[in-house]
Amino acid sequence: MALFQIAEPGLSAEPHEHRLAVGIDLGTTNSLVASVISGTAEVIRDEEGAALLPSVVHYAADGTVTVGAVALRDASRDAKNTISSAKRLIGRTMKDLADTHNLPYDLVDDPSMVRIATAAGVKSPVEVSSEVLRTLAERAEKRLGGDLTGAVITVPAYFDDAQRQATKDAARLANLTVLRLLNEPTAAALAYGLDNSAEGVYLVYDLGGGTFDVSLLKLTKGVFEVLATGGNSALGGDDFDHRVLCHVTESFRGGNPKAVFTVNGQPAQSLPVHILSAAEKRRLMQLSRAAKEKLTESEETVIDFTFDNGDRVELPLTRAEFNGMTCHLVQKTIAALSGVLADASVEPKDVKGVVLVGGATRMPCVRDCVERFFGFKPLSNIDPDQVVAIGAAMQANKLAGNTSADDDWLLLDVTPLSLGLETMGGLVEKVIPRNSAIPIARAQDFTTFKDGQTAMAIHVVQGERELVDACRSLARFTLRGIPPMAAGAARIRVTFQVDADGLLSVSAREMKTGVEASIQVKPSYGLSDEDIVRMLKDGNGRAEEDMRARELREQQVEARRLLESTRSALDADGDLLNAEERAEIDRLSAELAAAAAGDDVEAIKAGIAALTKGTETFAERRMDRSIREALSGMSVDDALFDETPAEEDKH
Repeated sequence: MALFQIAEPGLSAEPHEHRLAVGIDLGTTNSLVASVISGTAEVIRDEEGAALLPSVVHYAADGTVTVGAVALRDASRDAKNTISSAKRLIGRTMKDLADTHNLPYDLVDDPSMVRIATAAGVKSPVEVSSEVLRTLAERAEKRLGGDLTGAVITVPAYFDDAQRQATKDAARLANLTVLRLLNEPTAAALAYGLDNSAEGVYLVYDLGGGTFDVSLLKLTKGVFEVLATGGNSALGGDDFDHRVLCHVTESFRGGNPKAVFTVNGQPAQSLPVHILSAAEKRRLMQLSRAAKEKLTESEETVIDFTFDNGDRVELPLTRAEFNGMTCHLVQKTIAALSGVLADASVEPKDVKGVVLVGGATRMPCVRDCVERFFGFKPLSNIDPDQVVAIGAAMQANKLAGNTSADDDWLLLDVTPLSLGLETMGGLVEKVIPRNSAIPIARAQDFTTFKDGQTAMAIHVVQGERELVDACRSLARFTLRGIPPMAAGAARIRVTFQVDADGLLSVSAREMKTGVEASIQVKPSYGLSDEDIVRMLKDGNGRAEEDMRARELREQQVEARRLLESTRSALDADGDLLNAEERAEIDRLSAELAAAAAGDDVEAIKAGIAALTKGTETFAERRMDRSIREALSGMSVDDALFDETPAEEDKH
C-alpha cells in the first residue's frame, strides 16, 4: 500500500523535515546522549530508564563485545579485559601518561598511540571509545525512530589536536557523522545561557571522571564568547577514588587504629602482605568510589573489603578525613582556575556566576572551596552529569538546521593551546596564540637560512613553551621548488587554518613563484590509513553479522510461510496425491522444518527450493481442479463469451 507524502499545499516536504541530531558527552567514567525533542533538549535514557552509560567495554575471548552496565559487571571477574577510562588514553603515547601502574588492564607501548591488550586482541583507545559511541547512537536511533543526521561530540577544552582527531576517528568507526567537536565547558555554558537568559562573565568549572577543565565565557545577547580556557587533562574524580584506595591499602598493615582486621576467620592487628590481584584491585576501586559518593550525602561510611583468600578489613571513613586526604587535589583545580582568570585579566569579583559540571562537583569539598574562592554559591540547577550533553544537543539541533531565525545565537570557541613552527635553533614561533577564537586563519612570512636554498622543512608544533623539545610535534612537511636566492631573499608565507572543531591545516607558499605545499594535520598519535581501514573493516564485520542475522530471520519466516501453505494445501487437496507423492512432500517438509530450526541460511534456502520444486506437480493439479470447479455447469459459449453488454446494446 502506497503512502502519501504530507506537505502544505504548494510546498515540498523539506520545510517540515526534522533532522535527527544528537549531542554526546563522551565521558571518562560515564557517557550520555541527548537530543532536542518537541523543542526541549533532554537526555535519552535506555530501556531501564538509566541516563548514564558507564564508559566501560568488555572484550571476551570469543569476540563478544559488551558495553556499559553489562560490561561493568564483568569487571570483577575479568578485570584485564574490561576497559574503563579509555578517554584518558585516547591520543596518548606511553610517555604522555604520568601514572599507568594502577590500571587493572595491560597497556602495550606503541610509538604512535598506547594500546590495550585484551583476550580479543590488542585494541586502541579509539576502538574502545567507538564502542561507547555506537551504543549511544543505537539508543538514540531507537528512541527517535530514525537514522541520525549527525552528532555534536564534546571533548575537554584542554584536549590537544591529537586527542581531538582521535575522538573524530572513534566517531567514524561508530558510523557517526560529526557535526562538530564542542568543548565540554562551552556546551555547559550553552545550556545555562539559553535556559537562564544569562549575560555577563561566567566561569565553567568542569570536574569529570578523568579530566578537569575550566573556561571563562562572556555571554552577551546570544553571543557565547570564550575568553580563556585551562585545566588539567590528568586530574579528575578518578584521582579522588584513588586517594581513598591508597588510604585503605595504607591501613592494611595496622597503621589506622580504626581499622578492624580478620585473618583466617580470626581478629588480627594487621594483615599479612597482600599483592592485590587485578580483580581485587578493581573491587577495591569500586568500593573506594562508592565510599566517595556516600560521603557526598553522609558524614561517615564504612569500607568493607574481603580478599580472594577470605581475609577482611573494615575501615570507617569520615567526610572530614576524606576532605583532608583530597584537599591538595581540590587546590590543583583552584590553581588552574586562577590561571584562567589571569589569562583573561578578570578578577573573581567580575565573575557573575560559576557553573558546575561533572559528577565529581557533587562533592561538598569541591563546592565549598569554589564558594569560598568566589564568595557566592555556584550554579547547579541543571544536573551536573547531564548539562554537557544537553548543551551539545542544542548545538547539534542548530547545526542540523532545525532552529528558526528566532533561535539564532553565535558560539565563539577558542584554541586551547598555541600553534606554531620550529625555527632555527629549535625555537618555536607562535602563529596562532592560545585562546584565539575559532575558526581562524593566520599567516606569517618566513625566509631561507642558506644561500641557494631550494626547499624548506616545515615542522608544526603545539604548546606554550619556547623550545620545540618541550612542545608537542603535530606534523612535518616540505616546501620544494624555491628559486635559489641569497639567504633571506625568499619570502615564504605559512598559513595556519583552524576549523570549528579545533583541527588544523597548514600551507606554505613561496610568494615569487607561487609554488605551494600544504598538509591537513594528521596528528602523530597515530592511526595510519591501514589502521583506519582495519578498524572500519572490523566495524563493518559487525554490520555483516547483523545482515546475516537479518537474512537468517527472513529465510526462517519464508520457510514457515511455505510449510504452513503446504500443510493447508495438503489438508484441502491431499487426495490429488498418491501415497508415494505424499510421502515425498512430507519428507521435504520435515527437512525444511529441521533446517528452519537451525542457523544455516544456505540449508534453509535449499530446503525452500526443494519443497517448492517438489510441490510443483501438486500445485498444477490443484490449479486444474480449481478451474474445473469454476467452469462446472457452464456451457462452452458461456465460458468464452461471458461479457457485460455494451451500453448501446441495452437499448
